Amino acid sequence: MTTEKFHVTGMTCAACQANVTRRVQKVPGVQQVDVSLLANQMTVTYDESASQEGICAAVVEIGYGAEPMDAPAKGAAGEGRDFGSQWKKRQKDAEEEQSAMKKRLVWSIILLVPLMYVAMGAMMGLPVPGFLTGMENALISALTQLLITIPILILNRKFYTTGLRALWKRSPNMDSLVAVGSGASLLYGVFALYRMAWGFGHGDMALVHQYAHDLYFESSAMIVTLVTVGKYLESRSKAKTSGALDKLVDLAPKTATVLRNGVETTIPAQQVQAGDIVVIRPGESLPVDGVVTQGRGYVDQSAITGESIPVERGPGDPVLSATINKNGSFQFKASKVGDDTTLAQIIRLVDEAGSTKAPIARLADKVAGIFVPTVMAIAVVTAIVWLLCGQTFEFSLSCAIAVLVISCPCALGLATPVAIMVGTGKAAEYGILIKSAESLENLHHVDTIVLDKTGTLTSGKPAVTDVLVLDKSLSEKEFIAFAAALEAGSEHPLAQAVMEHAKAQGITPDKSDSFTASAGRGVQAQINGEPCLAGNLAFLRENGIEDTDAQRQGEALAKQGKTPLFFVKGNTLTGIIAVADSLRESSLHAVERFHKLGLKVVMLTGDNQATAEAIRQQAGIEEAVSDVMPAEKEAVIRRLQGENRRVAMVGDGINDAPALTRADIGIAIGAGTDIAIDSADVVLMKNSLEDVCTAIELSKSVIRNIRMNLFWAFFYNVLGIPVAAGVLWPLFAIKLSPMIGSAAMSLSSVCVVTNALRLRFFKDKERQTESQPETFTIEESPKGGSTMKKILTVEGMMCAHCQAHVKKALEGVAGVTAVDVDLDKKLATVEMDGEVADEALTAAVKDAGYEPVDCKAV
Repeated sequence: MTTEKFHVTGMTCAACQANVTRRVQKVPGVQQVDVSLLANQMTVTYDESASQEGICAAVVEIGYGAEPMDAPAKGAAGEGRDFGSQWKKRQKDAEEEQSAMKKRLVWSIILLVPLMYVAMGAMMGLPVPGFLTGMENALISALTQLLITIPILILNRKFYTTGLRALWKRSPNMDSLVAVGSGASLLYGVFALYRMAWGFGHGDMALVHQYAHDLYFESSAMIVTLVTVGKYLESRSKAKTSGALDKLVDLAPKTATVLRNGVETTIPAQQVQAGDIVVIRPGESLPVDGVVTQGRGYVDQSAITGESIPVERGPGDPVLSATINKNGSFQFKASKVGDDTTLAQIIRLVDEAGSTKAPIARLADKVAGIFVPTVMAIAVVTAIVWLLCGQTFEFSLSCAIAVLVISCPCALGLATPVAIMVGTGKAAEYGILIKSAESLENLHHVDTIVLDKTGTLTSGKPAVTDVLVLDKSLSEKEFIAFAAALEAGSEHPLAQAVMEHAKAQGITPDKSDSFTASAGRGVQAQINGEPCLAGNLAFLRENGIEDTDAQRQGEALAKQGKTPLFFVKGNTLTGIIAVADSLRESSLHAVERFHKLGLKVVMLTGDNQATAEAIRQQAGIEEAVSDVMPAEKEAVIRRLQGENRRVAMVGDGINDAPALTRADIGIAIGAGTDIAIDSADVVLMKNSLEDVCTAIELSKSVIRNIRMNLFWAFFYNVLGIPVAAGVLWPLFAIKLSPMIGSAAMSLSSVCVVTNALRLRFFKDKERQTESQPETFTIEESPKGGSTMKKILTVEGMMCAHCQAHVKKALEGVAGVTAVDVDLDKKLATVEMDGEVADEALTAAVKDAGYEPVDCKAV
């Protein structure tokens, strides 16, 4: 199978989209077709029996243009492609089209004003030149209107060229309705002009009087102008849907500094080749993905992974494109360039998701495909019925034209794609990549969430939770130093947790000798010449050590979901350290939100039943399936689906691939360095289950918006067509003029697009946010004076040295009595014995090389 993208020209409405889709689907070998009206693109999946030429020919056959979208050309071997230029070109083309439409609209309005003045000025009591008033000048007035109308129709000739061609090809669209309606008005006006000339030539002034008031030149010009107003407003509104992609594209730096033959050279970022050594200095953005080879830095990855705190990167660490080096300098070897970088993949996923169709959108396409021919038939029937009822030809024609112009299916075609594009763009802002419109829609159907434990519910990194000292001759610090000495030679995650705990406590481990490790059991070593060991209960028993009380304590810790490690010096059990892969706070809040959304939550884990039950209770999850191997997870998903449940599986996207594929919606969490996971429908850039809640809430908002749009689009046509056909005339003498019909049609499209754009303001209100500290407080001192305290938010602090620099800089400000700097929270608390200007404090921080964000009085 081959999947190719094609650029399609000439599409103007949902009927065009449906016509192209229907025709290409009939090409032998074509399996699937997705046509995007917003992007003027078509994605086709076909086998070897079809070809690009055959597909393009099928599109041309029904009056449109099509050509394959070639990938940007590569330069030298290994050189990256300019992934952003293609998107920028599309944006530029859209802007040029919008600019051209604006000029067309402005000139149409400039000409329409005098036309309306000549046609209706006298009836409205406006002063009109004498040569244009009176029956004796009626022919002059009619010719003047015709001469002004013709340039307006020439300016808007696209309606006629595309609409009549589509009609000739038996695939009528919105332009066909406008062309037929406006053209009929023009032809009737020319017919009326000839009748007036006949009246003047034969002295029949009654005939002249009759047709002088039945000229439709202003209707013909007004129809195309009002439709152009709607089209222009649509183009402006649709341009806003790409805001998220614009921001992503702009993240990429334009240039890069690389080492070529030992010399630093600045080149365009798209020319970086795999294997190049890229030089990064403070404040610079990374042009491509790679691995650090030399130096260290603190990289802000928030734009890609959503991590708010910069992460330290040194030799051997991976770095991502479009992230920013906040502090330090380093060099890295480019590994992924051009279209292969993380940023390029994100852009492609978001763009492709906006171009695909949700199942609800396919319904609208099917309706639009038969809508235009049906409307034309209704218009013909309307004219015939009124003629049979004894109405004049002018009355019947007016009703038929009104039916044509009020029924243009613009609103129907815009109801879903604009909402889908805005929704996927908004999701990208939250670090949620939704691969298709179908996935976005299916998310709101989910009723069961299946969660992998390690790395999803938990942090994926074990940490010390309990320290029990059994040897009363040892203090807790001495015991931790002894435990760390035993585990120093081990690379096991549990041993690393003990080492990290000692480091955090500022404890230096004792020295050990003769270290040996028994896989799955424990370790042995000599400390100060004394044999020592650490491990699980089975390891202790193997070495002849029994302790009933310690065993009981270990079992109690295991029931809490923790792993107990026993430490022995000589033959004496000195203590127990419990290690656990702790639940994330965000996961607990996410599970609460799942329950509020009415979802059943199931946890899958390879842990034993006791540990799984403990974690299940801690997290408040209804069901836990324990002792599950990665290959068995897919069977659990299948079982739940057999119970008629719509299942979303959340996993790490690697060993959970079969389960992610089996689930109705597969969600890969924390996949920032490998976002193109084939098995997942949704990719979360951050390690937060809260993003799953956000994705579901956004899906509900998008589908609600689409349903609202479709309802009003259908309701508008169901209500508008009968009124335009004149059903209210017999009872209330109400008839819709073609001009009002075209204005209503344009307004409906603008309303639908505007409603879809409301999704840009979507906010996940339930999402946990950290409370912000007060920026300024005054505390009364015991002596009756006052101590002033200001709290500054300082960006750019990365390590203890930064912390010391900021503290020293603030202590040097006159009037400052004490300074406390919190590196983790990026806050500097300053105490003063009197008033000190904010400017003095912020200037001191800036002079030290850091960025003060906030310092203001409340």
